[in-house]
Order: sequence, then C-alpha cells, then structure tokens
Amino acid sequence: MYRSHTCGELRLGHVHQEVTLAGWVQTIRKFGSITFIDLRDRYGITQLLFGEELNQQLTEQPVGREFVLQATGLVTERSNKNPQILTGDIEVTVQSFKILNASAVPPFTIQDDTDGGDDLRMKYRFLDLRRNAVRKNLELRYAVNRSARNFLHQQGFMDIETPFLIKSTPEGARDFVVPSRMNPGQFYALPQSPQTFKQLLMVSGYDRYYQIVKCFRDEDLRADRQPEFTQIDCEMAFVEQEDILQMFEQLIKHIIKDVKQIDYTAEVERMTWEEAMWRYGNDKPDIRFGMQLANFQFPSHTFPQRSAATAGNIDFRQTGFAVLDGAETIIGMAVTGCAEYTRKQIDELTEWVKRPQIGMQGLVYIKYNADGTCKSSIDKFFSEEQLKAIAESSGALPGDLVFLLAGREEKTRKAASELRLEMGKRLGWRKEEELKLLWVVDFPLFEYAEEENRWVARHHPFTAPKPEHIAVMIDNDPEIKDAARYLEHPYAGIKANAYDMVLNGNEIGGGSIRIFQRPLQEKMFAALGMTEEEARHKFGFLLGAFEYGAPPHGGIAFGFDRLCSILGGSESIRDFIAFPKNNSGRDVMLDAPGTIDQQQLDELQIKLNLK
Repeated sequence: MYRSHTCGELRLGHVHQEVTLAGWVQTIRKFGSITFIDLRDRYGITQLLFGEELNQQLTEQPVGREFVLQATGLVTERSNKNPQILTGDIEVTVQSFKILNASAVPPFTIQDDTDGGDDLRMKYRFLDLRRNAVRKNLELRYAVNRSARNFLHQQGFMDIETPFLIKSTPEGARDFVVPSRMNPGQFYALPQSPQTFKQLLMVSGYDRYYQIVKCFRDEDLRADRQPEFTQIDCEMAFVEQEDILQMFEQLIKHIIKDVKQIDYTAEVERMTWEEAMWRYGNDKPDIRFGMQLANFQFPSHTFPQRSAATAGNIDFRQTGFAVLDGAETIIGMAVTGCAEYTRKQIDELTEWVKRPQIGMQGLVYIKYNADGTCKSSIDKFFSEEQLKAIAESSGALPGDLVFLLAGREEKTRKAASELRLEMGKRLGWRKEEELKLLWVVDFPLFEYAEEENRWVARHHPFTAPKPEHIAVMIDNDPEIKDAARYLEHPYAGIKANAYDMVLNGNEIGGGSIRIFQRPLQEKMFAALGMTEEEARHKFGFLLGAFEYGAPPHGGIAFGFDRLCSILGGSESIRDFIAFPKNNSGRDVMLDAPGTIDQQQLDELQIKLNLK
C-alpha cells in the first residue's frame, strides 16, 4: 500500500493514528536537527516532521523539490498551526520514509505565483498541471461537465457518440482533413460540429440527444479559440423555439447553482439581434451595466428601417467639423459620473481608440457638468445649447461625460462597443462575481458577401427561417441582380429561427430550429449558390433522410471551454484545458504538428509540394 490517506485528508480527529502518505515534495525547511517537508498531492498539503534520527537519514538520502516521497508516521497536533490550509492543525511525525522517485530541478517554481512564463509552462505542461491554480480550473471543468450530464439525464436526454472521421462539408470554417490510406487520394474531415449527425438522430427517433464532444476548426486563434474545442451539443425533436429557450436556460441556471452556489432566479432577458446591435454595438452585449449607444447619423446600411436618434435640430452633416460632416455613422455614449475626467484621462482614451485593434481617428468628448454647463473638444463648431442637446440625446445627465465616435458604420459601431466595454471595466461595472444571462434572438438568416455578390448563411445552412418568412424564401429568386441595392431584396429581411445565449458579454451557446423538409433545404442550398448536383454531392444523405418522415427539430451547442472560463473568472479558455495549443496552434510540449516520415507519405500516396 503506497498510502492510507491523501495529503488533504488528515484532521485533529486523526491524531495518534499511524498513517502512510505519498506525494510530491513542495518545500523543505531545515531547523538544526529537525526538518519539515510539505508533501503535496492533488488533494492538499500535509506537513511532515523529520526528527533527529531521520534528519541524519535525509542527509544521506537528500530529498529535493518534486521528489516523489512515501512517508509513514503518527499524526500529531501542531504547536504552530497554519489556518491557510485544511490540514494546518496537524502534522505527521515521520517514522520511516522512502524516495519513490527523484526529480530533476523543475524549470519553474511549482506554486500559484510561479516564475514560469506562458511558453515555458506550456512546454512543461505536465508540471504546470501540478499547480493548485491549474488544478482548481480542471476541477471546475469537471464540475461543469458533471452538472450538465446530471441535468440532461434527468430531462431524458441520451448521450450518443458520433464519428470523428467524416465527410468534408461547409460549416463556416476550414476543415482539418485526414488522408485515407485505404482510399488513395481521398480524405476524411474532422467535424466542426456534429450538426448533420444530430439532425439524422432526430430523423431516427432519438428525440433528446446530447454529447459533450470535441469539435475541430482550422482557423486563426486567439485567447478564446483553440483548433480543438469542446461543446455541450444538444438536439430535440417536436419543439419550437420557446421549448429550446426554456430547457436550456434551466440547464445553465442548474450549472451556475451547482458550480458557483449561486441561485440564479431572475428571468433571463431577451433581445432581438437588431436591438443588441443598435443599443450595444454587438450581438453579445454585456448587460451588467447600462451606457447604451445613441445612433445619430443616417442612412444606415445595417438598419435601414430604423430612424436615427436626433439632437434638437442639429444637422450633423453641416457642422463645419469634417470628421462629423463626412461620417456615415455617429455614435454617442454617456458615461455616468465622469464629467470630472481630466484632459490627461481623456487623451489616454483617445489614444486607446486610435490603436490598430480599434482603428478610429479620434474621440470627441462633451463634459455635461453638474451645474448644467457643457465643455467639449468641439466647442467652436457647436453652441452650448447644441452640445447640451447632443449630451441629453446620448442619455447623459448633469455630471456625465459623453463620447462621440464617427466614421464608417460597421467600424464605428464595433469601436463604440469596445469603448463601452472598456469604460465598464475601468469603472468597475463588469463585476466578475455578477452573472447576467441574455437570449439574443431573430438574427438575419442571410448576410450579403459583397466580394462574391451572393448570400451566405449567417449561422449555417440548416437553420430554418422564422415561420412567417418561409413563404418569402420559397417564393423569391435568391439571385442578387444589383449589388448596390441588395438591401431591397426580399431575402434581406428574412429572420432566422435562431438564438444565442450570452453570459456577461460572451456568447456561450447558439442554435436554431432546423430545416426538416427537403424542398426548403434545397431552396436554402440554392440561395447559398449551390447547384443541385453540388447539394446532392455534399448533402445527399441529409436530403434523402428528409424524405423519410423527418420531425420538426432544433437544438443548441454551448461552448464548454468558454463557459468554464467565465465561471472560473478567466479571459482565456486555455486555462481550463488540460493540454491546450498555443496561439500558433502548436502543442509545444509534444512539438506538434510535426513532419511524418517518407514511408508514411508513400503509404498514403501523398507527395509534398512545399514552397
């Protein structure tokens, strides 16, 4: 027996018991004729006391950090207790010990405040995983996994595995492909999601399916992306959108209560995609704080049916200030209680919006002072009455600071969204401990790809239109004859029967009611520019299945890694993945991807053409 107890288990109730512990040496502290060693395992730390006789043995058999050690002894009450650890009231007076394995000097200190940088810790990830901070992240990940499975099981969902070696089908990102030795010149693809399989399972009668499943996308990486990631993938038959929303907001509430001990009883707010873009500048708004956007300039390419906010009788196209006069869009926002910001603070924010990641030319400000007066960077172009009208139209009250951004619509809206989030962070309004859920619904079904002069699916090609828009899609030709007037095309107004769940400004899940009838699915493929032959080649199996009694169905997929990172208070999903890739998609521990030898290439009948 290597151990009778773990290193996090012993308490005062174990005093006088003989125990055997095994683990890794965390620290060694010598005090004359005695030595203290902190022994660590996954469960905690226990202090070992080596008396005079064993201290001599330690001199003959030196022990270092990260040695694997087994020790047997009596549990005793500590005279100098440590309230910072659960085992801090006791120690083990060692009677015998054994070095199970020695360790080289670790390349970084294995503790929470480590001296190892990201690259070094990723290279030695097997050591990094020993740190408490990383262990807690993986424990949280497991808790989320367990909670989701328990809930879905109780709701009658069935966990069904689907293949990893599949046919390449377009789902919005590049596929990872796998050559087939037995079928020379042909390739499998790794699934970007189990989308078509879960729809086929609905056709097969498995009306409540789920998987916590690996998915693969060959795309550029960032903090919240990995080439392989995990989804909580779910599908239901004989449902409408409301059934999905009710079921899965309960799932997330259940996870939050299980994992964070927060009883989320509030009703989950709902917002259309258009309202999210109009009021917050993005389709995953953080609604933990206000500071909504005011949209002044028109015409709008994004929302042609909306009317612009006005500020008195001001014509922003004839101000004499070139930045505003020539702007496609002007967006204002009121920052509560910040009229006292100094010029230095405002200049720093101006430089912030000029960064390449944001890309604006500058930032206009209006201080709406507590006494009702206004001071602005555009004083010479506007009267004080006009400045006050602009401020109040932005939602400002006396004491607030107003920012104006101007430029091309899409770029300006994105910049305004980023500035809003940055101010929320700086002012402490984005509290990590506060959780706020939101459903965003009624997305456009199509987007116009200007460079290709055609429609593309905003979500994926299996998303159904809203029921009231099905006839519009069936009865109209999808071809765009005049690219400059695409917004006048009937397809531009079609809404998707789709929904995203947002948590604290992060999309954690998205899904839709699916197309389940062959004629409508064929119409969708045609709208996306597929010929009948191409549609049959890529999706003939699905179209064929729809002829055999496919039920109405829909589903959702949650980004499991992202959900874990939000609940764990981190901005990076890498912190919650045992063996993640770096920002170049490399596993620096395994040094992968790597080359393969010529024999393997010959077996696959692949010839490399490297340039």
